[in-house]
Amino acid sequence: MSTIRSILDDDDAPKRSLHLWEVLRRRRGWWALPLLGCSTATVAVSAFLPNVYRSSAIILIERQQIPDELVRSTVTSGLDVRLQMLSQEILGRSRLEGLVAQFGLYPELRGRIPTEGIVERMRTDIQVEMRGEQKRSDRTTVAFSVSYRGAEPAKVAAVANAIASFYIEENLKARERQATGTAEFLRNQLEQLKTRLAKQEAQVSAFKEKNLGELPQQLDANLKTLEQLNAQLRLNSDNQAQVLARRATLETQLGEALGQAESGPDAVAARLSELRRQLATLRTQYTDQYPDVVRVKTEIEKLEALVATGGIESSSARRAAALNPQVLQLRRSLGENELEQGRLRSEAERVRGMIALYQKRVEAAPRREQEFQVLSREYQSTQEQYRSLVQRQSEAELAESMEQRQKGELFRVIEPAVANEQPAAPKRGRLLVLGFLLSLAISAALVFACEAFDTSIHTRADVEMQAALPVLASIPLLTSTSELWRKRLRFAFHSVVVLVALCLIVGSSYALARGNNEFAVWVSR
Repeated sequence: MSTIRSILDDDDAPKRSLHLWEVLRRRRGWWALPLLGCSTATVAVSAFLPNVYRSSAIILIERQQIPDELVRSTVTSGLDVRLQMLSQEILGRSRLEGLVAQFGLYPELRGRIPTEGIVERMRTDIQVEMRGEQKRSDRTTVAFSVSYRGAEPAKVAAVANAIASFYIEENLKARERQATGTAEFLRNQLEQLKTRLAKQEAQVSAFKEKNLGELPQQLDANLKTLEQLNAQLRLNSDNQAQVLARRATLETQLGEALGQAESGPDAVAARLSELRRQLATLRTQYTDQYPDVVRVKTEIEKLEALVATGGIESSSARRAAALNPQVLQLRRSLGENELEQGRLRSEAERVRGMIALYQKRVEAAPRREQEFQVLSREYQSTQEQYRSLVQRQSEAELAESMEQRQKGELFRVIEPAVANEQPAAPKRGRLLVLGFLLSLAISAALVFACEAFDTSIHTRADVEMQAALPVLASIPLLTSTSELWRKRLRFAFHSVVVLVALCLIVGSSYALARGNNEFAVWVSR
């Protein structure tokens, strides 16, 4: 049974081949015309597309020649960022317009589109590509290429080299400009900070001069001086007590000497001696303004005035007493004692004034310390900023000198662009193959669609399948002479239509492809 089935299958193979050929013959218009049209369009586009040439210049990125430990560069932006900034500068309108005018680029576009369109077209023809070496998970850029595409190989290479030279020049200018700007900025900041520091120094000096003696650093000295002054005042009080005691003794001795020399009334002399002893005792405890001291002094002055006017003693007795050597010596001693007492009082007043002054300084020290801390804190902060800025400004000047002498990061062309004789686009062989395959796909799709949706009968198999009855005989189609002429006229008309359509396809292909570099590059991707 399996043998019979295999024999039947083998018999069906030629039938299937004949059926496929019949379908292709019957649908020859549906596959031949698309195949012819697509093939013609592909060939025309491939023929009319302009040759696009590309030339590239490779620029090496040389690292800083001086170690970073010695001179730190002030250009801190990343390489990729700086390349983007350089690209924006170089691919600007003014620079590209100069290149278009210098090399006579895009003559077919002049007068047809505005200058902005030509500049934008040139931007699309320029390509910058980073190149680097792989290090673990990071990619380090060590070079980049600048390429340009156009219709003339020599001009393309010249333009690529010109753009590469722009990158080299602009990199030097940008680095030097940034280094100079940084150094100038730091110099201006340093001048402003120097003015601010001088102003704060003047404020600190004026504060010290104004509050001399009340400064925090003088507190210990003020306390020691205050202690010394208090000790000196105590010593002065002791000396005054001794002087007063000495005076009382001298007055007593003088009264006794006068009583012996003058032979006056004993009551007055005794009273004066008693009053003087009281005064001496009171002065050891109180000042001269104390009421008891004033009262005793007044009484003594009255008795002395009475004695001086002669109300008690005779003039001869007074002269005799005054000429007594002992009386003279005692009076000199009393005078010296009075002078010493006055000196000690003046010294005590002076010491008390100084104690009050130093006490005021000690009391004002905490307030002055707080005020001085505010000034000194700002002053020290400004000093730190000034020292730091001086160091940075020195480093910036070194970096500026390094960039001016071209010792920093440099761009160098290691492979200049050369004119390529082989166009980079279009790839015509690949375009023709793809166009032919596309034509076959379209034709096959159309034939399959026609057969799938066609319900008419064309062969004996179709009749047997539809009627479910065997076909006894088939009569061939009989064509008359007039029908034959109509077929020939129809064929001629169709031929003319196809020829016109092919001409239109060729014309459209010419309009699409002629001078269209972008389309040539696009179809070659």
